[in-house]
Amino acid sequence: MPAILLAGPAAEPITLAEAKTYLRVDHDAEDALIASLITAARATVEALTRRALIDQNWRIVRDAWPASGLIPVPVNPLREILAVHVVDAGGAEVAVPADAFTADTARLPGLIRVGRGGVPAPGRALAGIAIDIVAGHGASADHVPSPLVEAVRVVLAHFYEHRDVPGPGAAFPARLDALVAPFRVTRL
Repeated sequence: MPAILLAGPAAEPITLAEAKTYLRVDHDAEDALIASLITAARATVEALTRRALIDQNWRIVRDAWPASGLIPVPVNPLREILAVHVVDAGGAEVAVPADAFTADTARLPGLIRVGRGGVPAPGRALAGIAIDIVAGHGASADHVPSPLVEAVRVVLAHFYEHRDVPGPGAAFPARLDALVAPFRVTRL
């Protein structure tokens, strides 16, 4: 079940100014580099934990409705369902009423419960269902757990210090695992 990023986060977990202070950089010559490393560090922490740190819009694509009526969400934490569409036999997208679904945001990974009645079957055998969701801890860094923000700083510093070192000689510091381990989302 693929997930497609529709809109990334509106902000990063740390600002450029915070990053420069953490890295002890007092000039502007590397601002573009540091900004790109912040994004790479966030993406790395998200990959390690299977969590979106700051709210992002994703599309989950499915071939058919599950017999169990439960769809595990591949991007977490699930915050809300934005829209659901099925592709009919003619290839047109048909909106499915939002009240036919329930977002179970209390568990990780999140689950989408599909209502038993009134949900049309897709008219296309492959990728006939599209579910648009919001996943993340909130709209700003204020909602991201502080150990995950610190993990972004650790990865950022690692990337900055080892930008010219190829290969396995540039392994992440051991404390990174301690920071992200309690936040890893297991796969179903």
